[in-house]
Amino acid sequence: MFNFLKNLFKARDKPQAPQDAVSTAPRFFMGQSVAGKVVNERSSMQTTAVFACVRIIAETVASLPLHTYRYLGDGKEKMVDHPLYRLLHDEPNEEMTSFTLRETIMTHLLLWGNAYLQIIRNGRGDVLALYPLLPDKMTVDRDSKGKLYYSYNKEGQTHYLRSDDILHIPGLGFDGVMGYSPIALAKNAIGLSLAAEEYGGKFFANNARPSGILSTAGTIKDPSKVRDAWQAAYGGSGNSNKVAVLEEGLQYQPISMPNSDAQFLETRKFQIEEICRIFQVPPHMVADLSKSSFSNIENQSISFVVHTVRPWLVRIEQAMNRKLFKAEEKGQCFVSFNASALMRGDYKSRMDGYAIGIQNGFFSVNDVRRMENLDPIPAEEGGDLYLTNGNMLPLKMAGAYAKKALQESGVEGD
Repeated sequence: MFNFLKNLFKARDKPQAPQDAVSTAPRFFMGQSVAGKVVNERSSMQTTAVFACVRIIAETVASLPLHTYRYLGDGKEKMVDHPLYRLLHDEPNEEMTSFTLRETIMTHLLLWGNAYLQIIRNGRGDVLALYPLLPDKMTVDRDSKGKLYYSYNKEGQTHYLRSDDILHIPGLGFDGVMGYSPIALAKNAIGLSLAAEEYGGKFFANNARPSGILSTAGTIKDPSKVRDAWQAAYGGSGNSNKVAVLEEGLQYQPISMPNSDAQFLETRKFQIEEICRIFQVPPHMVADLSKSSFSNIENQSISFVVHTVRPWLVRIEQAMNRKLFKAEEKGQCFVSFNASALMRGDYKSRMDGYAIGIQNGFFSVNDVRRMENLDPIPAEEGGDLYLTNGNMLPLKMAGAYAKKALQESGVEGD
């Protein structure tokens, strides 16, 4: 997939010694959690809750329309003829769609805390393509003049790129340059989830049921043979309900703690909530409906858009506006996601809202039809008219209107 780097990377001399190395600033590292499990970006995805949270956010952001606009007086218009429009809306490079690129960007942000894209430009400065780069192979430093530069390690070879060649989207961080990995920050919570899942798997795969100590008053010549025979007969989940037969004076003493006493299921359930808290995803979106109902799921979904998705959208939009437009286009052109579809309620609520908009003059019939993906009504038939109720007047005109009405009816007013 990354063969393009061989030809498209611009080879540069190594910058001078860093004056203020960003990559050597205090960092949160991956590694072994207190639960004894190694947690990194890839192992964490083996936890179903992490996978579900990353997937729901990444797919939501990737599915939203992304358009290029220019300011037009008090409004805006789409710039379908701008080179960036096709790249961001349809095909950012020869190998992937816009959906795939944005899904990759969000996955990198959610797991590593940073997303990097190489910007390929022509001689005029127009953006020709955008390629994602793996965050774990990227290093960010400052040169002796204080300018950022990027080092990308590919197959043992280091490539140096200027800041202008990289679209860097940082997540939450402390220095405004680098984002911090949510997985590294929350490795103990994720490690506990991995440990609980491993314990459950081993419990059903290996533990003998019933489990405990086999004892006898006499001497057993070959205890390993007796243990192996017991394990073969009663070990594993497939043998959990078999009746144990004891002979030669053997006695069984159970010593293991039942899962209910160890609150095994409660622990696994709580870890789902913990991981949802890390990514700020409502639990019902990862199939945990224990605290959801038909009356609050819609509000939780809207809260997900406002408090979880929207900040990511703004972060991506502002990074793209800063790096992808030429100097003369900045302040005049911009990219923006259309998240209005995510904010729509049920059908009846939408229709009631549209009716209020049409009756008060801030929606036309065609405005509503476009939002519902319906064909517009021809302008000559009134589809673009903005209407309002005629029974409302400014208060200062109420007396004059009443006097005029009386005069027209032949009755003199005071």
